[in-house]
Amino acid sequence: STNCCVTFQLVIYQVGLIPSQFYGVLSQKNYGKFQELVSFAILLILINSVLKSVEQYICSLLYVSWRESLTEDLHRDYFWGRVYYTLNVLRKDIDNPDQRISQDAERLCKQLSSMASRLVISPFTISYYTLQCFNNTGWIGLLSIFGYFVIGTVVNKILMGPIVLTLIEQEKLEGDFRFKHMQIRVNAESAAFYRAGKVECMRTNWRLQRLLRTQRIGVNTFDYLGSILSYVVIAIPIFAGVYDGMTPGELSSLVSKNAFVCIYLINCFTQLIDLSTTLSDVAGYTHRIGELREVIIDIGRKQCDCDPALGEAYNFDSDGEFLNSSSGTAFVLQQLSYKCPLSEELLVKELSLKICQDTHLLLVGNTGTGKTSLLRVLNRLWEPSNGSVEMTTFFGPRGILFLPQKPYLTDGTLREQVIYPLKDIYPAAGSVDDERILQYLELAGVSSLIKRTGGLDEKVDWNWYDVLSPGEMQRLCFARLFYLQPKFAGQ
Repeated sequence: STNCCVTFQLVIYQVGLIPSQFYGVLSQKNYGKFQELVSFAILLILINSVLKSVEQYICSLLYVSWRESLTEDLHRDYFWGRVYYTLNVLRKDIDNPDQRISQDAERLCKQLSSMASRLVISPFTISYYTLQCFNNTGWIGLLSIFGYFVIGTVVNKILMGPIVLTLIEQEKLEGDFRFKHMQIRVNAESAAFYRAGKVECMRTNWRLQRLLRTQRIGVNTFDYLGSILSYVVIAIPIFAGVYDGMTPGELSSLVSKNAFVCIYLINCFTQLIDLSTTLSDVAGYTHRIGELREVIIDIGRKQCDCDPALGEAYNFDSDGEFLNSSSGTAFVLQQLSYKCPLSEELLVKELSLKICQDTHLLLVGNTGTGKTSLLRVLNRLWEPSNGSVEMTTFFGPRGILFLPQKPYLTDGTLREQVIYPLKDIYPAAGSVDDERILQYLELAGVSSLIKRTGGLDEKVDWNWYDVLSPGEMQRLCFARLFYLQPKFAGQ
């Protein structure tokens, strides 16, 4: 990558000298050298195009590699145990974790990869063109350019602080705006039943206006001032009489060469100044991703301290999933008290209970009295306030399985819906497993899905929530329950 950047800069230098050589050849009216120079210029331009493409390709490789490493690292900690549940449901201090993982990480890697080549080559180009500028314009021209750069750096430094804070707020509002549209997409039918188009339009536009207020900020770069300054520093030796002995053609050629050297040196500095805007974006994304990572690690550490086996316990595809449980008891509750994590009021106090095999348990009560909350405590989504919960068998097929109130359908084929959350076919592949799936779909009353999807393994491009009725979603989840065959099931 470094060699490519250096070679690219050498070619740019040769291309930059071409205009000055044209001035000399044309002033001499040398047609033969003119033809050679045209051919040489075309060759340099072709080489420059190839090297530019190679540089962009290398930056793209860096972007893909960095994004893969960063996102997979975030995924590993995010999906460990119940961290993703705690972060999305119980914690309100981290906004839009999905956006931080999918969008902010992508933008961070994109910005860093675009900066990489400029940061690598800048020391070489600045050093070389500084020497050339000093030889042509002396101390006055060189100090003028350096003074211009220092002033530009100070101004951008002053502006960067507010920009970083603004970017953090802007990304939060971007996530809120995107979530509002996702909310409409997922619940389009429910909103349509209410004929809520007008009110949802008003609410969505309100989020848009909040977002746009943070985007009405601009930062002026110094590119145009730099181009003017290049002519000023070139004029210094000319009016000082340094080049009085040259012919007009030689002077034009020298001025063109000096113009390129000074302009390119200024361009190197202005690129660094312009990078301050990119750095402010990088700082904002780094803050959001770093904050998310710190919270994820903190949640995981606390959960691990409370239950060292938690990570493996939440792995549905763990090695012990196919073993038969020798215990006829699923849970033993002793003096259990629990409450909503965001409330101080106890829902249930001092409950003692043993849940055994072949025993049907029905929880009844008014809304909000803690029926579903008990399942959350049993499944370790919530921590009990007092007492203890002992799970005496394992979680998974032939063990314990919970069915959430709201059916969950993943993306994928019909087979993947039925065997979810297993990654692979269970217990055996082939026609035997197909027959089992077809049998359970028939038993659940959703065998028509075979025809609608085109088969168990046909990829579908629709959202399952959009094409299935609530009843069909519930039935498909029961087909999943029949397939997994748990000894204990809770809903």
